Amino acid sequence: MTDPAAAFGEFDADSTGAPAARLTIELGALAANYRTLVGVAAPSEVAAVVKADAYGLGLGPVAERLAAVGCRSFFVTTVDEGLRLRRLLPECRIFVLHGAGLAIGTCREARLIPVLNTLADVRDWAAHGAGGSAAIQVDTGITRAGLDVRDVAQLAAEPSLLAALTLELLLTHLACADDPSHPLNAEQVARFAGLRRRLPAVPTSIGNSAGTLLGPEFRGDVVRPGIALYGGRPFLTGHNPMRPVVRLEARVLQVREIAEDAWVGYGATWHARAPARIATLGAGYADGYPRALGGRGFAFAAGRRLPVVGRVSMDLTTIDVTELAHDALRPGDYVDLLGGGVPLDEAASLAGTISYELLTGLAPRLVRCWC
Repeated sequence: MTDPAAAFGEFDADSTGAPAARLTIELGALAANYRTLVGVAAPSEVAAVVKADAYGLGLGPVAERLAAVGCRSFFVTTVDEGLRLRRLLPECRIFVLHGAGLAIGTCREARLIPVLNTLADVRDWAAHGAGGSAAIQVDTGITRAGLDVRDVAQLAAEPSLLAALTLELLLTHLACADDPSHPLNAEQVARFAGLRRRLPAVPTSIGNSAGTLLGPEFRGDVVRPGIALYGGRPFLTGHNPMRPVVRLEARVLQVREIAEDAWVGYGATWHARAPARIATLGAGYADGYPRALGGRGFAFAAGRRLPVVGRVSMDLTTIDVTELAHDALRPGDYVDLLGGGVPLDEAASLAGTISYELLTGLAPRLVRCWC
């Protein structure tokens, strides 16, 4: 990985000085994760889910690196996301999970492939899609988006409607794949097989990140990993086989010597017992570092975990550095808040959330480096 100090050198040289917080996205690790999934999923094709600005990591750099290592199919949520991606990658397949909506003409012109989730979607695309490619999603147990059993029966009873479609893919979404022992996984695969028999024989897509790793019956012809690409753990527990991609660092703005007992942060929720040392970091919840980690999370520097004390505020976070040598951490140094010495999924668990939310919550104001 590129040295963070060198990677951010261009920014440091400008009039604003060193950034208070910086986000490094290691594209080499992203590419390695993609190749790992390709090896696991073969012979299924590995597409990439790049919705929500590639999980907050930057659609352009992420999609271009994935394309460079062989990814040819991508999934986004909205037509706008699809248009952004089409400008970057003129020849790839782009599936739009929310379908075309009112933008059927735009989808057709940009060669976006809408995922049809309702019978109304199917009828609109059949009538106005001019034979453009589409996908159909069926709901097998997540009770969210997609045609249910009754919808599929009605669609199967209208062969002329099906004949008006050019279908590229039939997909479903697993609700509990991150828990390999959950009985719904096998139930959904069985339901999908039953629905598939009532529809045209087209390639299938079942597996998300966890589904890709569960086994061949949970994959289909195309798998759709998201969080695994970005270094998150695909399963709820256990070893994470993916390489970390993200590192959020905050600069030490001040190290305060506590000579007398003192309250730290808003609400006086933590009491420092003298003698102590508190470091103030230039990042907070406005940067996407969760407020919930106040008094629960930890930073990492000088080979040690350093507890977050007091409340995380909008732009500042305080950590207890009493156990460090006095010269181990100085103003201007950077500490890890996510990634590096702070595993993403562990931080998410401490915050009472999931790695997906941490990544997509990373703020636009963060200075980013793709290396």
